[in-house]
Amino acid sequence: MKVEFDYTRSLGPVLSRFMSALRQHQVLGGVLADGRIVVPPPEYDPVSHDAVTELVPVSDVGTVKSWSWVSEPVAQQPLDRPFAFAQVLLDGSDAPMLHAVAVDSPADISTGMRVKVRWADETTGTIRDIAWFEPAGDADVPGTVSMEFGAPEVTGIISPVNLAYDYAASPEETKFFLGLAEGKLFGQRCPKCQKVYIPPRGACPVDGVPTTDEVELPDRGTVTTFCIVNVPFLGQKIEPPYVSAYVLLDGADIAFLHLILDIDAADVRMGMRVEAVWKPREEWTTNLDNIKYFRPTGEPDADYETYKQHL
Repeated sequence: MKVEFDYTRSLGPVLSRFMSALRQHQVLGGVLADGRIVVPPPEYDPVSHDAVTELVPVSDVGTVKSWSWVSEPVAQQPLDRPFAFAQVLLDGSDAPMLHAVAVDSPADISTGMRVKVRWADETTGTIRDIAWFEPAGDADVPGTVSMEFGAPEVTGIISPVNLAYDYAASPEETKFFLGLAEGKLFGQRCPKCQKVYIPPRGACPVDGVPTTDEVELPDRGTVTTFCIVNVPFLGQKIEPPYVSAYVLLDGADIAFLHLILDIDAADVRMGMRVEAVWKPREEWTTNLDNIKYFRPTGEPDADYETYKQHL
């Protein structure tokens, strides 16, 4: 399963100056109320809670204070080969910062080792302008420090979020997913309260007993609640406005979220009767996306009393 989106963040006055300086190959630290200098600079002092207003340049050379070896890098990490994550105390700062150190093996890094910033080939005003740290060698390498870091130019950053994980389905969920591959919708009934859950839960959240009774449900139901999506976003596959709604399948006691199409968004309403529109049979997988969307059936709206307990 994958969750992907671009997170857009507006930067305040502190991080705006910090990121703008990185773009110019400068590192700034924030001066705290007790005089300590911290990199990256916080927006508020962690002790006094006062806003941090003073930033000062520090060196791009520092000392490894502690480290951990990464033998199997994953996507989006600073390097695509084994490397070390280290706490690096930059000269002129009083607290270490976490970043990658490019070395060939654990034998090539140690606490106390001197390292220097390897700047990205193209700086854009993000923390990734520091591509990684690399050994500074035995010589006492002077760091780059300058007061000429200019006015803030970077006011926001975009951070891609990409989460991919394996989902271990329970026996009840397995039946549900395999049923989708056959164009069927399977739920589970609680033997005590008789409520039918879809997708299956494995246990009734009300009574706490296993939902052992299998129920095949039809692919039509009733819109309970809904929202109209008017705001566009990156990667959006449907042009807004469109409707996301909770659909209560006939015979079920819990609704699930899906799209409502083939109708003007302004005409969607609570109680509207809808039916599933399936993808072509050859495109079916073990995924709820087998149902492309729901559309109106043309039946009279359901009476509010029939679904009010399921809102």
